[in-house]
Amino acid sequence: MIELNIDNNLAELVLNAPQKMNALNEQALAELSQALDRAENAQVRALILRGEGRGFCAGRDIAGLNPSTDDAYAYLAEKVTPLLQRIARFPAPTFAAVHGPCLGVGLGLAIAADVVYVAKTAKIGSPFANLGATLDSGGHWLFVERLGAHRALDLIYTADLIDGEEAVRAGLFSRALLEDELLEFTRTTAARVATGATGAFLTSKELVAQIRDERLGLWESIERENLAQGKLCSSEDYAEGFAAFTEKRKPQFRGR
Repeated sequence: MIELNIDNNLAELVLNAPQKMNALNEQALAELSQALDRAENAQVRALILRGEGRGFCAGRDIAGLNPSTDDAYAYLAEKVTPLLQRIARFPAPTFAAVHGPCLGVGLGLAIAADVVYVAKTAKIGSPFANLGATLDSGGHWLFVERLGAHRALDLIYTADLIDGEEAVRAGLFSRALLEDELLEFTRTTAARVATGATGAFLTSKELVAQIRDERLGLWESIERENLAQGKLCSSEDYAEGFAAFTEKRKPQFRGR
């Protein structure tokens, strides 16, 4: 179900079970984790996550699931959350290309990525009202953080879905594109980033996570930026960037 393609320091991780809208069972989660291991071991400098077929990911695969014996906590806490954390900590910039349904665990995968490009027709929200369950995989945090409590609960109570354009207008994700342009745009952007100053990007990735999770104020954030910039001074890419600027040429970053 999970495919991994690597070319020119760019990994493309594909959810490939279109017959079930890329819904994820425990085996698929394990395959995703293993694919991330391979991509990390290959020292890729950018990663794309996408879904094959008509949608990105419809969430958990609940086909044949018996609610009376299901341990939803174990599935989420022991299988899903560690995977989301792994994606969030991946040592390279990560991009999600989202089209069609992006729900439940699928929404969590998008939240964990660094940058999310969505098709204008993508469908995002909380369908759990129809299951007697609640939104998971970070969905409450995303909706409250970006939409506010009232709009978050409106979406949760009604199970209404928003499209990609509204999601981007509301600040949930980065850019909304026509569906037939989404993958090419994501690949082109990620390939460009894969030739960039990876160390500097990872510094910004860490700083953004600290600002989000630790609620840093302005001056504390500036101090951490100062420290980070000081550490980057000794990197090869820092030296190359300044040399290229002085010599009026395009820098050739090596991710070091």
